[in-house]
Amino acid sequence: MVFSADELRVLRRALATALNPAPLQDEDVRDCLRLAESVDEAVREADRLRAFLLADLARYRDALPGSLAGYLELLQDALAAGHEPGVDDLAALRALRGTPRAAALLARCQVIAERSVRARLARVSQVGARTAPAPRARLLALPGGRAADPPKPTPSGPKPPPPGERPVPKPSEVFPPRRRPVPPPPPEERAAG
Repeated sequence: MVFSADELRVLRRALATALNPAPLQDEDVRDCLRLAESVDEAVREADRLRAFLLADLARYRDALPGSLAGYLELLQDALAAGHEPGVDDLAALRALRGTPRAAALLARCQVIAERSVRARLARVSQVGARTAPAPRARLLALPGGRAADPPKPTPSGPKPPPPGERPVPKPSEVFPPRRRPVPPPPPEERAAG
């Protein structure tokens, strides 16, 4: 990005104000806002240019091997604009590595792709380390709760569970036995009764 002489003066004033805060005049504020709009427009234009370049690169890649010279030139331009070569680019360059220019570009792209993958893995591991749950602390019973006065065991009853632990229910408590229906009395007994 290139600034004009006027834009550089505005930028210098803005940086001086940031370092030594002082009230700004209205004209300085308007100049800073215009400069910010110009920078935003330049960024949007760079994004549009990059999208066009990548679309053009894909078209040339699809037309390989007939578009070899144009593809290699566009790929170099895309790399200069910050493009990280993808799987399609690496596969195309591997197919074309018989030419010295494509072989050199393949080596460059492999270095860039490896660096990109390592950076992504480092970011993922940092995010994973920040979001990993902390080891759970063992829960202990606090004095003064229900466990403070445990029930006294009866000689024939079960022992009370240690404080902080729930007793395991017996299967008969969870699934009570079914009661069989009582059959009706025989007809003779009903008539007699």
